[in-house]
This record gives sequence, C-alpha cells and structure tokens, in this order.
Amino acid sequence: MNSASPSPTVVRRIELRGHILDSGIFNRILGILTDHERAAYVIEEFDSGRTKTDPSYARLAIEADDPVYLDELIDRLRESGAEVVDEGDVATEPAPADGVLPDQFYATTNYATEVRVRGMWMPVANPEMDCAILIDDGGAITVAPSDVKAGENVVVGHQGVKVSLPQRERRKAVFEFMASAVSSEKPRHALLGELARELLAVRRAGKRILLVGGPAIIHTGAGPYLADLIRDGYITALYAGNALAVHDMESQFFGTSLGVNLEDAFPAEEGHVHHLRTVNRLRAVGGIRQAIDAGMLRAGVMYEAYQKNIPVVLCGSIRDDGPIPDVITDVVECQRAMRAHVPEIGMAIMVCTLLHSVAVGNLLPASCKTVCVDINPASVTKLTDRGSHQTLGIVMDASSFLRELTLALETAEAG
Repeated sequence: MNSASPSPTVVRRIELRGHILDSGIFNRILGILTDHERAAYVIEEFDSGRTKTDPSYARLAIEADDPVYLDELIDRLRESGAEVVDEGDVATEPAPADGVLPDQFYATTNYATEVRVRGMWMPVANPEMDCAILIDDGGAITVAPSDVKAGENVVVGHQGVKVSLPQRERRKAVFEFMASAVSSEKPRHALLGELARELLAVRRAGKRILLVGGPAIIHTGAGPYLADLIRDGYITALYAGNALAVHDMESQFFGTSLGVNLEDAFPAEEGHVHHLRTVNRLRAVGGIRQAIDAGMLRAGVMYEAYQKNIPVVLCGSIRDDGPIPDVITDVVECQRAMRAHVPEIGMAIMVCTLLHSVAVGNLLPASCKTVCVDINPASVTKLTDRGSHQTLGIVMDASSFLRELTLALETAEAG
C-alpha cells in the first residue's frame, strides 16, 4: 500500500544585529518562534560580544513543511527586527489609480525601514505607520494612501524590506524608565526634571518641540504657561483644534474660557456666548494674523505662536463652532499640513487632547520622543495601544503639568 509522501521541509535563515540582548529583540524573536509550534529553529551562530558596548549577532535557521506558513512567520520576525538572509530585491507594482494602492502593498510601521534595490539597501525617508513605500529615482519614501498617484512604483509584499527596532539607551533614560507603566503615583519632580533636560537636548540638536494641545489648557488657566513656553522658544510648533484657539482668544477678549471667569472660576453673565462672539470677531476680521495686525489680539497662546512665526496647524472637527478662518476643515489637508513638519520634530508633547494626540502620534516616527499628558490614565495609554510605543505617559492635569514643566526648565537652564 502506498503512503502519502511527507511535505518537503522549507528552510529560511534570519540574522539579528545590534544590542539584541539588552534591547529585548532576541527574546522577542524567540518568543514568536516558540508560539509558532509548526516551525522549528536552530541557533546556528551566536556572539554576545565581550563588553557591554559591543554589538551582538545571531543567525537562526527556521524550517517548516508549509512554505506559506513559513512566509507568514518570517514576516512577523522581520517586523520585530530580523533581517532575512539571502533575500532578493524589493518588489513593486504601479499604483492603479490616484489614491489607490496595489492590493498587496506593504503596510509600513513607524520604525526605521530599509528596502533593497538592485542589491543595495537604502533607507526609507519619513517613517510613518499605516502608509505605503514609494520607489523612484530619488530613493524610497513613505506615502499616504491618499497621496499616491497612478503609475507610481509601490512596494508590494515583504521581500527586500528590513525594519530596525530602536536600540535601548546605554543610560537609563526617562522615556525607558517610565514607558513600561502609567500611574499617577510617580516621582513627578524627578520625572519632569529629566523631561526638561531631554527637551533642552532636543532644542540644542536643532529639532522642533511640538505641542499638541486641547482646550483644557485654557480652561484650567494654563494658557499663560504655554504662551510663555512659546515666547521663550521651548515650544516651536503647535498643533491643535478650533477649540484651543477660540478659547485662548476668548480669554484675551473677555477674561473667560467657555464662559467661566479665569480669575475667580465663577460663570460670567452671558458668558456662554463669549466663545461664539470670539469666533464672530475672528471671522469678521479675517483670521488670527489680521486680529493681531489690527491690535485686537495682544497676548495669549495664539498671539505668541504667530509672533514667533512657528508652524501652527489647526485642524477642524464636525463639532466646531464657526470655525475661525485659520482652521483647516478638510481632514486630508490637515494630515498633509501636519505631515509637512514631521521631519523637523524631535519631541512631541501632547496635553489633554485624546483624539488629536492619536492622530498626530500616527504620523510620528518611533525615533521621535513623545509625551502624552492627561488626567485620565486611560487616555494616556491609548496612544501606546494605537502603536506609538515610544510614548511616555504622565497622569497630570494640564495646569499642573505646564506649570511644573516651566519650573523644571528654569532649573535645568540654571543647572
């Protein structure tokens, strides 16, 4: 009696390089292999290095009797930092239409990525999650699905794509120290002191410090702290919605925020229409710059941002009153406006604006230090849950955070 012949075994090899032990990459790879019981592996070569500064190296042979199953496993390993040995060049297909990607396009992460073209590895510019990779004579770059043009060469499949996970800092830095858990019971003084030093280092490196802010900054009376941070050059880009801008200018025109007096916290008479009157004044004059030029607006967050001529992107939503003329109401245009400044950003501080924080976080590369501040712990963890794993979460209200950060920066500058 003839028995069915066993399926032939397929073998693929991967390599791991860098500080693969203390960064956790080696354990992560072994964990994935252990979870895939239909595959076997052999560690063919391993070099841990002789000192703590030496890079490590490992080569593993992975085998399975199902080539499709093995390909899917290799893709998982590649996304966790593995490099596939003896891999060919990246494959591309032309985009079938404007705003339409090939069906099997490679979906990007926010980690540093390389593609192999004509036997040479080249970096992909502007890493961003949930995009595609475009190949042209100028190199490789991420492209949002909405921005691809018919006929452009888009990477398909996973062959010839290499992802590099961030290596752990040799010194235990604030973003590593706090990123593992979010709690209100943390040593805030030390944390904000270290954060202030990181911020100054980013500024010295010539990168922008972005603040993504919600209206709670104004409601809690923290507007003057943010205005000072912008005026003194600590915040050099501002992303927000209609509400932060409107209530900031309401506070300048009427001394209220959402109709509440910022001096004594009591509701003002007819205060519930102050933000509507603010919108109307801005629409009448033509915008924030025109209000400044006319002498109507003489202080506040928006005044300082426009006077310093820093990038300001105000993105609209379906719930906006007005909005004021400076607000971009097309969401795709909002993404493009924010994305234009991403290469300049070295740190992003997101304060009390959950949906805006998630939207901006999705645009940032993993190399961008990111801080998310909110009084609600669930809001702080949401950004990490959505893939921005580089995020440091701080559970604080907007006013306390901006006040203490201002003091920490003064101390760091003096020290």
